[in-house]
Amino acid sequence: MMIWVNGGLRAADTARVSVLDHGLTVGDGIFETVKSVRGRTFALTRHLDRLTRSARGLGLPDPDHDEVRAACAAVLDANPVELGRLRITYTGGLSPLGSERGDDGPTLVVAVGEASPRPDTTAVITVPWTRNERGALTGLKTTSYGENVVALARAHEQAASEALFANTVGDLCEGTGSNVFVVLDGELHTPPLSSGCLAGITRALTVEWTGARETRLPFDVLDRAEEVFVTSSLRDVQAVHRVDGRSLPGAPGPVTAKAMRVFDERAAGDLDP
Repeated sequence: MMIWVNGGLRAADTARVSVLDHGLTVGDGIFETVKSVRGRTFALTRHLDRLTRSARGLGLPDPDHDEVRAACAAVLDANPVELGRLRITYTGGLSPLGSERGDDGPTLVVAVGEASPRPDTTAVITVPWTRNERGALTGLKTTSYGENVVALARAHEQAASEALFANTVGDLCEGTGSNVFVVLDGELHTPPLSSGCLAGITRALTVEWTGARETRLPFDVLDRAEEVFVTSSLRDVQAVHRVDGRSLPGAPGPVTAKAMRVFDERAAGDLDP
């Protein structure tokens, strides 16, 4: 595997970032996960725009989009995969052992791993921990993913692929790496960004392409929703057939199936929507 590190490609066994990088010592970094299909990225412009929003929210310099695009192209060219998980990581760079940043500038790493097509349906669980909809990092895609690691491990223990969070006021928020949609009385809803959820790229496209409503939803909506699905860059639109102990027979239901079909058709017609 060839990995882009600060200006050039390196073999995986020689790709190095300092142990004093702020992304390692204090989690001072941001990232994007981009789907690639046969060496071509999907929605890269939207991902780069969000990378910049996250950088500004964390107080990092704006990433150079031309450099990141070049790095993505070089990595995909050097590592041919049918379906890829392209990871762009951008950190505070070499810094002292503390919260303050150094003066050496940011670190940029781009790598790709082979991904497997996701099944049409999955199981999810709910977890007792909450998202803070008013925190300093709310809405930013940062490398501070510790609580997601814990929640996802809980999901795997219960034969599920995702864990769903409420926020501090008890509203439905998001998954560890996905956004969530529910069907109520035949209408499609997803939590608004004010819930504290990440502004997912696939979420935004799904809202645009299906007309889903952004609605404040109590967490227990999962107990009565007619259909549930989750979205992310590698899941696209994925139906949920079980939430905790509640089965959703027939998943994907009609609204979810239509959303899946519309997303597939629109995404196939435009790789950078």
